[in-house]
Amino acid sequence: MAWKVRTKMSQRYEFVELARKKSCNFSELCRRFDISRPTGYKWLRRYQKGNLETLQDKSRRPHKSHNKTTKQTETLILNLRAKHPSWGGRKLKRRLEDLGYNDIPSATTISNILKRNGCIDPLSSVKAKAFIRFEHPFPNDMWQMDFKGWFNMDRQRCYPLTVLDDHSRYSIVLKACLYERSKVVQDALTKAFRTYGLPRRMTMDNGAPWAGYERGQLTSLTAWLIRLGIKVSHSRPYHPQTQGKDERFHRTLKVELLNHRHYADLEEVSRAFQTWRYIYNTQRPHEALGMDTPVSRYQVSPRRYPDTLPPIEYDYNDIVRKVNCDGKLSVQGKVFTVGRALTGQYIALRPTKTDGILDVYYCHQKIKTLDLRAR
Repeated sequence: MAWKVRTKMSQRYEFVELARKKSCNFSELCRRFDISRPTGYKWLRRYQKGNLETLQDKSRRPHKSHNKTTKQTETLILNLRAKHPSWGGRKLKRRLEDLGYNDIPSATTISNILKRNGCIDPLSSVKAKAFIRFEHPFPNDMWQMDFKGWFNMDRQRCYPLTVLDDHSRYSIVLKACLYERSKVVQDALTKAFRTYGLPRRMTMDNGAPWAGYERGQLTSLTAWLIRLGIKVSHSRPYHPQTQGKDERFHRTLKVELLNHRHYADLEEVSRAFQTWRYIYNTQRPHEALGMDTPVSRYQVSPRRYPDTLPPIEYDYNDIVRKVNCDGKLSVQGKVFTVGRALTGQYIALRPTKTDGILDVYYCHQKIKTLDLRAR
């Protein structure tokens, strides 16, 4: 149809008045008004004398929409969103499906419902940048550990301690702490080890309490982990992405629990952490897991936590030495610093393919390389 927008009502009126004449050549009239015969007949049928409103365009919206979201479903979506204000369409859809609801609309439709009800700012939607994820193939292959940045309570600061399973994103530890100290971490890990078993490896950054003053030096905490048979590794300096999954967990914790909320004391924070950790592990769909929950991907480790530390054993070819009380070691008249955390402990010296170069092992882990050639 080729009606001009500004004059279409007047053109339609003129057309139908002329078309109603007995002497009208209908085909010629349609051609002159640049419309098709079916369009001309449509306006002629619709017109009632003197009533121009009958020539207005009618809505093409269907009278019934079988795919329209019901009011009940929309209320269900909004109620779940109220409980989890940071969840988007994909998470809400998967959670409702996990709860057993049928005929849940698409994630896009749910997002539109949230926008329509003022739950999402239409201008705030930013498409996430795709990136390659790496994860260990099995649960407990590696745990990531870190302290999240502190936040204020009424009179003290809280330092959240977090431990996350790399494969499943399962939150092993989420503990509200008053201090970033080895004893606090060890007590939390002991409880976690008794419940979930021992991981094969744990990674952490290069700060206290899990890194010494010099690179490669052990602390009392990391020495204890190695005695338990756990491989200890540290992220590269200035590369927080090495701890990427735990860093992402911290961001989620901040957005869903800490932002715009204030806690009076450690007891209140601990209760909030316990409730939120349960939701995170068992209810919250995780996009990196294909919208599965962490608990669906996690299982406890078969390696049990020992009541007593296992004895230190080395190969018969190793040169076994005891670390001095000041954390130093004398080899062929040269003094090397091993670390005070190993004071009184036995370490192994293993020759390398290069003469004068020795690797230093504590239990299963290489901790240092000695160069006897240097002055």
